[in-house]
Amino acid sequence: MASKMNAGDGRTRSSMSIIIVVGLCCFFYLLGAWQRSGFGKGDSIAQQITQLTDCTVIPNLKFETHHSGEGVKFDDSSKAKVFESCSAEYTDYTPCQDQRRAMTFPRENMNYRERHCPPEEEKLHCLIPAPNGYVTPFAWPKSRDYVPYANAPYKSLTVEKAVQNWIQYEGNVFRFPGGGTQFPQGADAYIEQLASVIPMANGTVRTALDTGCGVASWGAYLMKKNVVAMSFAPRDSHEAQVQFALERGVPAVIGVLGTIKLPYPSRAFDMAHCSRCLIPWGANDGMYMMEVDRVLRPGGYWVLSGPPINWKTNYQAWQRPKEELQEEQRKIEEVAKRLCWEKKYEKAEIAIWQKRVNADSCPGRSDSRDSMCESKDADNVWYKKMEACITPYPEVNSPDEVAGGELKVFPERLNSVPPRISSGSVPGVSVETYLEDNRLWKKHVKAYKRVNKILDSGRYRNIMDMNAGFGSFAAAIESSKLWVMNVVPTIAEKNTLGVIYERGLIGIYHDWCEAFSTYPRTYDLIHANGVFSLYKNKCNAEDILLEMDRILRPEGAVIFRDEVDVLIKVKKTVDGMRWNTKMVDHEDGPLVPEKILIAVKQYWVVGGNNSTSSE
Repeated sequence: MASKMNAGDGRTRSSMSIIIVVGLCCFFYLLGAWQRSGFGKGDSIAQQITQLTDCTVIPNLKFETHHSGEGVKFDDSSKAKVFESCSAEYTDYTPCQDQRRAMTFPRENMNYRERHCPPEEEKLHCLIPAPNGYVTPFAWPKSRDYVPYANAPYKSLTVEKAVQNWIQYEGNVFRFPGGGTQFPQGADAYIEQLASVIPMANGTVRTALDTGCGVASWGAYLMKKNVVAMSFAPRDSHEAQVQFALERGVPAVIGVLGTIKLPYPSRAFDMAHCSRCLIPWGANDGMYMMEVDRVLRPGGYWVLSGPPINWKTNYQAWQRPKEELQEEQRKIEEVAKRLCWEKKYEKAEIAIWQKRVNADSCPGRSDSRDSMCESKDADNVWYKKMEACITPYPEVNSPDEVAGGELKVFPERLNSVPPRISSGSVPGVSVETYLEDNRLWKKHVKAYKRVNKILDSGRYRNIMDMNAGFGSFAAAIESSKLWVMNVVPTIAEKNTLGVIYERGLIGIYHDWCEAFSTYPRTYDLIHANGVFSLYKNKCNAEDILLEMDRILRPEGAVIFRDEVDVLIKVKKTVDGMRWNTKMVDHEDGPLVPEKILIAVKQYWVVGGNNSTSSE
């Protein structure tokens, strides 16, 4: 039995359960104590937890003598492998968007800015260090406006974007005034102008896509409207755009519209946005607009601000030939017409189009010179080449029906049955299956909160669910204090990312045999449910754990949920990674073979004092 009592121990199983819970409380006290805020202070909530219990009497649960792991590729030597620190040059290493490797690929259509992951022989097997002086970011909403300089010590944007109100350097912090290239007066005023056309206030618009996001101020200020944006920008000459966004506590990934499809499902976003994002929308026979059309839900909105909109008035200020701008806008208008988008607004430098709700509302679309995409699965996008073709609408039974199903307003849509479930579009999944999954994860998260009382306190802002399923973990912890990047592995048995978006959550496709498209130290908490069972014999589990270490902040936490034999192997590896761990029983008791492994990454930096003791 996994948690069989020691010989001579007269405790009851009930008593042992109490000990387990109290032990975890102690563990998360240590977690909070290790936290370093922007001012070097510990977590006050954790101090309250420690007053409730005496940590010195709680033993760790031990399973090693009762179980043996099988089937997962780990180092089987008796002694845990100790991982060394990478050199300081790798502090901001992004394996699949490495600058040096990128320059060896063609520049046509931004191919060199896309994902190009290192071959096996070039993978690093060391721990990415934090920069000297690194501190835990400020809590939201302060983090939206202030980022510690030590966490991303790059000043180039403060010079290049000085007149555009993007970012300012003040002492030991960067300040983000909320401006942007197209909204130097502030994102709030810009968003209000959009909201006069787009229904943001009532929950109709919940998910947004920001292409070429810069430091993601648009996404940051949209959160006031309870709209969550998936922002992306390439790793380009403007250092640390996406890194700044994530340091601010705003969802973002490294990405580009180039030659491969975006890693999102069809009909995902209620709104898509480009504010002077430098994407040649009319090029390649309108291929990029067609990709936006694929990920935009029926009835959704596309916003384009900046060149070439209103070129007659602005061509001199933009210092571009008016003939060139005129032709650029002509191409955009032509593609929008072929897609049957309806222009709803054009004023100053902002234009807004709306996608029709179904094919019947645009009879001319099928008669256009564009071919419809041949693929029967518009969600099969991982490393698939982008095409200049139109993604067909799902069929409808009446002219007024929303193709793919009408969504409820947020937050009602969070726990209602998504159309892809109710229509049977996800093979093998029924409404009952979905509702049971919801109930199960509410129970799991309730158990997490019993032992980690700071889970939804604001201590963790950027959260990742590595194997998100229907997004029920994210739904159960939904809060304005946090957001969840719901990852659906490309090898998952069921493609559920479309369901996640229909719930008003965001996420991305990813293969965990490769590095994630983000900078180091960008997530506060990682949830890994069944990840290592899923990837059994698919790739090296050590590589996955090193990637988790790369993207996890110092003093960040990980919750592993998996079979006990798998977790024993995980624990053995992470014991050599400067992580502290504790294994605990499933909330239903020791007879359940699924266990929980909690881990906290220790604080350490390049060449600095790596002690986790309070100062």
